[in-house]
Amino acid sequence: MDWIRMMVRTTTEGAEAVSAMFMGMGIQGAVIEDKADIQLNQRPEGQWDIIDETIAQRMEDDVKVTVYIAGDGRAQDTVAHARQELQRLSKMDLGFELGKLTLDVDSIDDEDWAENWKSQYKPFRLGKHFVVKPTWEEFEKKEDDIIIEIDPGMAFGSGTHETTGMCVALVEEYVKQGDKVIDVGTGTGILAIAAGKVGASDVLATDLDAMAVRVARENADLNDMHDIIRTREGDLLEAVDEVADVAVANIIADVIIMMSAPIMKHIRPGGIFICSGIARERQDEVIDALNAAGYQNLDIRNQGEWTAIASVRP
Repeated sequence: MDWIRMMVRTTTEGAEAVSAMFMGMGIQGAVIEDKADIQLNQRPEGQWDIIDETIAQRMEDDVKVTVYIAGDGRAQDTVAHARQELQRLSKMDLGFELGKLTLDVDSIDDEDWAENWKSQYKPFRLGKHFVVKPTWEEFEKKEDDIIIEIDPGMAFGSGTHETTGMCVALVEEYVKQGDKVIDVGTGTGILAIAAGKVGASDVLATDLDAMAVRVARENADLNDMHDIIRTREGDLLEAVDEVADVAVANIIADVIIMMSAPIMKHIRPGGIFICSGIARERQDEVIDALNAAGYQNLDIRNQGEWTAIASVRP
C-alpha cells in the first residue's frame, strides 16, 4: 500500500494541540520532532551525552508533527480535512503561540498524489438517491438519481469519507421542502448542495477557511445553486445571527461538543441539528454534550470508525 505523509510545522507548546487535532480526525501515531527535546535529554555537564549535540544543530527551529495515512481514495479528503482543522486551530486562543501551522504533504514513493487520487475518484452513490460525480467524469443518470457535481479542490468533503456520506444521508432524510439550512464548516459545499437538491429554499454555507469558501461557491454554481446557497467566511457563532430549520456540522468531536449548546440559538424550536466527524470512541462524549444542551430524539448512525447524529432542538 502507498502512504501519504502529512507534516505540520508548529511550536513546542503547539505540538500537543496539533497531535490532538489529528487524533480527533481518527489519525493515530503522530511523530513529534522537537529540537528542545534534544536539549532536555542531555546528561549533566561532565557526563556522557545521550544524544550527539550535532543532531540538534542540524534540526530546524520549527517543531514538526508528522502522521501517515493510506494513499487510497480517501487521502485527498483527509488532507483537505487536516487543512481546514489547522485553519480552525489557528483561530483559537490557547494562551500560547502555535507557530506557522503549515501543512506539507507528500507521497512516500514520491508519486504526485494530488493528481493521482483523481484516477480513483469515480461517480458513486450516497443515501437513497444521490450520486456524487466528479466534474471530470461522465455518468449516465437514472430516473430517480440526484446528481451532485463536485470538484473538491483542496477542501474537505468529496463524499468518500464515511462522515460526509452519513451526513448526506441524514440531510436527504431530514431536510424538507422550503427549509432553511445552515452548513457549518462547509468544505466543498457538498452538504449545502445536497440540502438544496432535496428542497431547501435557502442555505448558508460557512467556513473559516477562505479556500473552502471559494471551492464551495464554485461547486454551488456548478450545481445551479447560486440562488439558493450563500457562502460566508467566518465563525458561525460570532458572525451570523440567523435561525434555520436544520443546522449541519461535519467537523470533529471537540468542536461539536463545544458548539452543541451555542448553536441552538441558530436552530428554530423543533429544528434539527446534524453533526458528524465524530470518531466512534468519542461518541458517548458527544451524546452527553447533546443531552446536556437539551437535544432530544437522537438518531445515531455508525459507519466504520465514525459516528453521525441527528437530534431535535426542543
